[in-house]
Amino acid sequence: MTGSQKPRACARGQLQTLPRLVLPLLVAACVNPSSATAGQAPPAGACSFVNPVAPGADPWIVRRGSWYYLVQSRDRAIWVYKSDKLTQPTSNGVSVWTAPDSGWNRTNVWAPELHYIDGRWYIYYAAGEAGPPFIHQRSGVLQSIGDDPQGEYRDKGMLDTGGIWAIDLTVTRLRGGLYAVWSGWEANAPTDRTPQQLYIARMSNPWTIQSSRVRISSPTESWEHGTELDLNEGPEFLSHGDQTFIIYSTRESWLEAYRLGQLRLKSADADPMDSSSWLKTGPVFTGTATVYGVGHASFTTSPDGLEDWIVYHSKVDAQPGWNRVIRMQKFSWHPDGSPDFGTPVPTGQPMSVPSGQCR
Repeated sequence: MTGSQKPRACARGQLQTLPRLVLPLLVAACVNPSSATAGQAPPAGACSFVNPVAPGADPWIVRRGSWYYLVQSRDRAIWVYKSDKLTQPTSNGVSVWTAPDSGWNRTNVWAPELHYIDGRWYIYYAAGEAGPPFIHQRSGVLQSIGDDPQGEYRDKGMLDTGGIWAIDLTVTRLRGGLYAVWSGWEANAPTDRTPQQLYIARMSNPWTIQSSRVRISSPTESWEHGTELDLNEGPEFLSHGDQTFIIYSTRESWLEAYRLGQLRLKSADADPMDSSSWLKTGPVFTGTATVYGVGHASFTTSPDGLEDWIVYHSKVDAQPGWNRVIRMQKFSWHPDGSPDFGTPVPTGQPMSVPSGQCR
């Protein structure tokens, strides 16, 4: 998600419990959505669709009731889209927040995530005071005034990540507590070509981090090593039964080898603040000869709750850059309970819409 000369307009919820996907709660790399080309959408009411479904990057989709909400950033603003069809995520968009003209979060608004926590909606996002180079990025949070995710929000300010560069922050409940996980640097640096790791911290409420951060992953495995930069970013929680996973992106977002890795919490009673509690596996989702740079995923269910779906982005071609599109496909589970994402479905190949959508 980072890198010199990187333009970003971002997208990426749910603490609510959904069948088979208990987490994430109801959050990076970005593009100018107007510069990417999506596949032709099928006729309304059709029972099949093709990828890609929309332009954009870092797709964060949350289902609540019969509605799906997609959150993205564009032109220093955050937009929330509402659709009753998972495969048509960019319907009915509303701008819910615009960055201030001055301050720590005035520009480079990246990778928003939408979470429903204790009766309110929260949008977690990254922003900075200047850039490129993107060396000032921090994470902030917005709180809804009411219970409408497309309604008014108040800015709750910057989250305390130790005063150190932080993006792609996401949240979940584990063992009865609220936790934040994000991608950050070991220390602030004068260049955005700086290695990124994953950190976790306890929260006292949805807008306050109460503990020091703990590093739970660094890009140390051979399949995480990039040709230009080593990074871990875009962490997202995913649960199955009593197992908790963090699915994250690794290698350079602007290159075709961008991919997904996995952390698994050793047991339901393991301490998430202990780095040894997280076991790494990967890669768990990679590109193909025709689908490039897959990463920064979110997870949801079909309208009837019977299918699990991964929503992710890919590059439009193999050339370096951040021109990307949004894709989605159904996934299953391995016998050990870990997710089986399969391989990216080729562009233009018809797929059945999520179960319960075709009416």
